[in-house]
Amino acid sequence: MDMVEEFRGAQERLAVNNSTRWVQKWEPPVGLMYKVNFDAAVFADLDASGVGVVVRNDKGEVMASLAARGPPVRDSDEAETLACRRALEFAVEAGFSELILEGDNLTVMKSLISLKPNRSRLGHIVEEIQCISAGLHRFAVSFVKRNANTVAHALAKYARLIDEELVWLEECPQPALEPLYFDSLGLRQ
Repeated sequence: MDMVEEFRGAQERLAVNNSTRWVQKWEPPVGLMYKVNFDAAVFADLDASGVGVVVRNDKGEVMASLAARGPPVRDSDEAETLACRRALEFAVEAGFSELILEGDNLTVMKSLISLKPNRSRLGHIVEEIQCISAGLHRFAVSFVKRNANTVAHALAKYARLIDEELVWLEECPQPALEPLYFDSLGLRQ
Protein backbone atom coordinates (compact mmCIF):
# COMPACT_ATOMS: atom_id res chain seq x y z
CA MET A 1 0.00 0.00 0.00
CA ASP A 2 2.86 2.36 0.78
CA MET A 3 4.27 1.90 -2.71
CA VAL A 4 0.87 2.56 -4.30
CA GLU A 5 0.52 5.80 -2.29
CA GLU A 6 4.04 6.83 -3.25
CA PHE A 7 3.22 6.13 -6.92
CA ARG A 8 0.00 8.21 -6.77
CA GLY A 9 1.83 11.07 -5.06
CA ALA A 10 4.52 11.02 -7.74
CA GLN A 11 1.89 11.03 -10.49
CA GLU A 12 0.19 14.09 -8.99
CA ARG A 13 3.50 15.97 -8.73
CA LEU A 14 4.37 15.09 -12.33
CA ALA A 15 0.94 15.83 -13.76
CA VAL A 16 0.90 18.28 -16.65
CA ASN A 17 -1.47 21.17 -16.23
CA ASN A 18 -4.10 20.74 -18.95
CA SER A 19 -5.50 24.26 -18.64
CA THR A 20 -5.37 26.18 -21.89
CA ARG A 21 -3.54 29.47 -22.01
CA TRP A 22 -5.57 32.53 -22.83
CA VAL A 23 -4.77 33.70 -26.34
CA GLN A 24 -5.52 37.25 -27.34
CA LYS A 25 -6.77 37.87 -30.88
CA TRP A 26 -6.70 41.01 -32.98
CA GLU A 27 -9.90 43.02 -32.50
CA PRO A 28 -11.18 45.56 -35.04
CA PRO A 29 -11.68 49.16 -33.94
CA VAL A 30 -15.16 50.34 -33.09
CA GLY A 31 -16.97 52.84 -35.28
CA LEU A 32 -15.08 55.10 -37.64
CA MET A 33 -11.69 54.76 -35.97
CA TYR A 34 -8.76 52.99 -37.62
CA LYS A 35 -6.40 50.67 -35.81
CA VAL A 36 -2.68 51.11 -36.44
CA ASN A 37 -0.69 48.07 -35.39
CA PHE A 38 3.09 48.35 -35.39
CA ASP A 39 6.03 46.17 -34.51
CA ALA A 40 9.81 46.20 -34.71
CA ALA A 41 12.48 43.60 -35.35
CA VAL A 42 16.17 43.83 -34.51
CA PHE A 43 18.64 42.50 -37.09
CA ALA A 44 21.90 42.53 -35.12
CA ASP A 45 23.76 40.66 -37.89
CA LEU A 46 22.81 43.41 -40.38
CA ASP A 47 23.34 46.27 -37.91
CA ALA A 48 19.76 47.36 -38.64
CA SER A 49 16.18 47.12 -37.44
CA GLY A 50 12.86 46.58 -39.16
CA VAL A 51 9.49 48.29 -38.92
CA GLY A 52 6.08 46.82 -39.76
CA VAL A 53 2.84 48.81 -39.77
CA VAL A 54 -0.70 47.94 -40.77
CA VAL A 55 -3.77 50.22 -40.69
CA ARG A 56 -7.15 48.46 -40.62
CA ASN A 57 -10.77 49.53 -40.43
CA ASP A 58 -13.70 48.23 -38.38
CA LYS A 59 -14.16 45.30 -40.82
CA GLY A 60 -10.51 44.25 -40.52
CA GLU A 61 -9.75 45.41 -44.05
CA VAL A 62 -6.23 46.66 -44.72
CA MET A 63 -6.27 50.35 -45.55
CA ALA A 64 -2.50 50.83 -45.67
CA SER A 65 0.62 48.97 -44.63
CA LEU A 66 4.35 49.51 -44.53
CA ALA A 67 7.56 47.54 -44.19
CA ALA A 68 10.83 49.41 -43.80
CA ARG A 69 14.42 48.85 -42.78
CA GLY A 70 15.32 50.94 -39.78
CA PRO A 71 18.58 52.15 -38.24
CA PRO A 72 20.81 50.15 -35.90
CA VAL A 73 19.43 50.16 -32.36
CA ARG A 74 20.72 49.40 -28.87
CA ASP A 75 17.80 47.23 -27.79
CA SER A 76 14.20 46.24 -28.48
CA ASP A 77 12.77 49.21 -26.56
CA GLU A 78 14.59 51.61 -28.88
CA ALA A 79 13.48 49.63 -31.95
CA GLU A 80 9.84 49.60 -30.76
CA THR A 81 9.86 53.32 -29.91
CA LEU A 82 11.23 54.22 -33.35
CA ALA A 83 8.71 51.87 -34.99
CA CYS A 84 5.91 53.51 -33.02
CA ARG A 85 6.92 56.97 -34.25
CA ARG A 86 7.17 55.75 -37.85
CA ALA A 87 3.78 54.03 -37.58
CA LEU A 88 2.09 57.21 -36.40
CA GLU A 89 3.86 59.34 -39.03
CA PHE A 90 2.82 56.85 -41.72
CA ALA A 91 -0.84 56.83 -40.62
CA VAL A 92 -0.96 60.63 -40.62
CA GLU A 93 0.79 60.82 -44.02
CA ALA A 94 -1.83 58.38 -45.37
CA GLY A 95 -4.60 60.73 -44.22
CA PHE A 96 -5.94 59.00 -41.09
CA SER A 97 -6.87 61.20 -38.13
CA GLU A 98 -8.96 58.96 -35.85
CA LEU A 99 -6.61 56.26 -34.63
CA ILE A 100 -6.01 53.56 -32.10
CA LEU A 101 -2.28 52.92 -31.92
CA GLU A 102 -1.62 49.33 -30.90
CA GLY A 103 1.69 47.70 -30.04
CA ASP A 104 3.06 44.74 -28.12
CA ASN A 105 5.80 46.43 -26.07
CA LEU A 106 4.32 47.34 -22.70
CA THR A 107 7.12 49.76 -21.79
CA VAL A 108 6.61 51.80 -24.96
CA MET A 109 2.82 51.82 -24.72
CA LYS A 110 2.90 52.92 -21.06
CA SER A 111 5.34 55.72 -21.88
CA LEU A 112 2.93 57.11 -24.47
CA ILE A 113 0.10 57.58 -21.98
CA SER A 114 2.22 58.77 -19.07
CA LEU A 115 1.60 62.34 -17.95
CA LYS A 116 5.04 62.58 -16.38
CA PRO A 117 7.99 63.99 -18.33
CA ASN A 118 10.00 61.18 -19.90
CA ARG A 119 13.65 61.69 -18.99
CA SER A 120 14.83 58.39 -20.45
CA ARG A 121 17.23 58.19 -23.40
CA LEU A 122 14.14 57.67 -25.61
CA GLY A 123 12.09 60.45 -24.01
CA HIS A 124 12.55 62.87 -26.91
CA ILE A 125 11.09 60.30 -29.32
CA VAL A 126 8.15 59.64 -26.99
CA GLU A 127 7.53 63.41 -26.86
CA GLU A 128 7.54 63.54 -30.69
CA ILE A 129 4.94 60.76 -30.77
CA GLN A 130 2.81 62.63 -28.22
CA CYS A 131 3.09 65.84 -30.28
CA ILE A 132 1.99 64.07 -33.47
CA SER A 133 -0.93 62.41 -31.67
CA ALA A 134 -2.06 65.74 -30.18
CA GLY A 135 -2.90 66.92 -33.72
CA LEU A 136 -5.30 64.04 -34.39
CA HIS A 137 -9.09 64.26 -34.11
CA ARG A 138 -9.29 61.14 -31.93
CA PHE A 139 -6.45 59.08 -30.55
CA ALA A 140 -6.07 56.12 -28.21
CA VAL A 141 -3.24 53.80 -27.21
CA SER A 142 -3.66 50.07 -26.70
CA PHE A 143 -1.24 47.37 -25.55
CA VAL A 144 -1.75 43.86 -26.97
CA LYS A 145 0.05 40.57 -26.71
CA ARG A 146 2.26 39.49 -29.61
CA ASN A 147 -0.36 37.01 -30.91
CA ALA A 148 -2.75 39.94 -31.51
CA ASN A 149 -0.06 41.80 -33.46
CA THR A 150 1.04 39.16 -35.96
CA VAL A 151 0.46 41.14 -39.17
CA ALA A 152 2.71 44.00 -38.07
CA HIS A 153 5.24 41.46 -36.77
CA ALA A 154 5.35 39.68 -40.14
CA LEU A 155 5.97 43.01 -41.91
CA ALA A 156 8.73 43.96 -39.44
CA LYS A 157 10.48 40.62 -40.06
CA TYR A 158 10.06 41.08 -43.83
CA ALA A 159 12.04 44.35 -43.59
CA ARG A 160 15.19 42.21 -43.32
CA LEU A 161 14.83 41.42 -47.04
CA ILE A 162 14.35 44.95 -48.37
CA ASP A 163 16.49 48.07 -48.71
CA GLU A 164 13.86 50.75 -49.22
CA GLU A 165 10.52 51.44 -47.57
CA LEU A 166 7.61 49.55 -49.13
CA VAL A 167 4.04 50.84 -48.86
CA TRP A 168 0.80 49.13 -49.84
CA LEU A 169 -2.53 50.95 -50.06
CA GLU A 170 -5.82 49.08 -49.74
CA GLU A 171 -4.26 45.70 -50.40
CA CYS A 172 -2.78 42.90 -48.38
CA PRO A 173 0.99 42.63 -48.69
CA GLN A 174 2.31 39.16 -49.48
CA PRO A 175 4.44 38.83 -46.32
CA ALA A 176 1.35 39.36 -44.15
CA LEU A 177 -1.19 37.18 -45.98
CA GLU A 178 -1.13 34.26 -43.56
CA PRO A 179 -1.39 36.26 -40.30
CA LEU A 180 -4.06 38.46 -41.87
CA TYR A 181 -6.02 35.35 -42.83
CA PHE A 182 -5.87 34.00 -39.27
CA ASP A 183 -6.98 37.40 -37.91
CA SER A 184 -9.97 37.32 -40.29
CA LEU A 185 -10.96 33.85 -39.03
CA GLY A 186 -11.26 35.29 -35.53
CA LEU A 187 -13.58 38.06 -36.78
CA ARG A 188 -16.18 35.60 -38.08
CA GLN A 189 -16.57 33.72 -34.81
